[in-house]
Amino acid sequence: MSVLCLIANPAEPALSQALVDAVHRQTHGEVNWLAQGIACEIISPRAADPVETARDVLGDQPVDAALVPVANRRKQLLLADMDSTMIEQECIDELADALGLKPQVAEITERTMRGELDFEAALDTRVALLKGLELKVIEAIRRERITLAPGGRALVQTMKAYGAYTALVSGGFTLFANYFAERIGFDEAVANVLLFDDSDRLTGTVDKPVVDKDTKRDRLMALSAEKGLAIAQTMAVGDGANDLDMLQAAGLGVAIHAKPVVAEQASVRIDHGDLTALLYLQGYGEDDFVR
Repeated sequence: MSVLCLIANPAEPALSQALVDAVHRQTHGEVNWLAQGIACEIISPRAADPVETARDVLGDQPVDAALVPVANRRKQLLLADMDSTMIEQECIDELADALGLKPQVAEITERTMRGELDFEAALDTRVALLKGLELKVIEAIRRERITLAPGGRALVQTMKAYGAYTALVSGGFTLFANYFAERIGFDEAVANVLLFDDSDRLTGTVDKPVVDKDTKRDRLMALSAEKGLAIAQTMAVGDGANDLDMLQAAGLGVAIHAKPVVAEQASVRIDHGDLTALLYLQGYGEDDFVR
């Protein structure tokens, strides 16, 4: 049995009763609201392709449609990307901005996230450009320029309250991942380590081996085994090409505001909603949220 989820962004609660009724007429099934104006599920839709049917009805309305199985719906393991997923920026681009190199570095970042460049080679190239940047400047950027993605803390805190283990697994840097993992509430963080000289300036290198797409997928598999979980009990979320293997390996892989190559291949795509969409996908109602 499956459930069709219709989800809008809480900042733009565009899911009206009329829209739900229009989708329901084409899909049938049982309607259950999870949050008025934001999220609704249609249990056991009978359309041949419920997601495409819903998207046709929704048209250009800012509402996402996703089909999830009822079995193992509430996940017990969450792995999440950091940059442009749990936070709203790409940290390496913000570091480059402090040196007047943001356009150059951001272009490499964008191409890497689209899957056009080798991740490790692109990381090495960008980090080399940051050589000489002071630790105190990095800490100021972390404090002043990085913002949490909406819904992230509710996602992590709610899943933990219901017994899940949560991991932030980033191709970014521990200086950011450890800091934001603690603020959001993740159980652990894995990321790359920037190397500094004796004057607390970047050497332009990272510790090897780097955290890449293989690391992300492997951490998902390792944690599932450690926790005695079936893969069907796991969820992963990300936006870039280096997240795709992790998303495809998870019981439910969610591409959120993702690059086209990722959105096309992930089992679920969220283009409009915030991170609380991942709770609605699991059948949590607004009253269940821990904020």
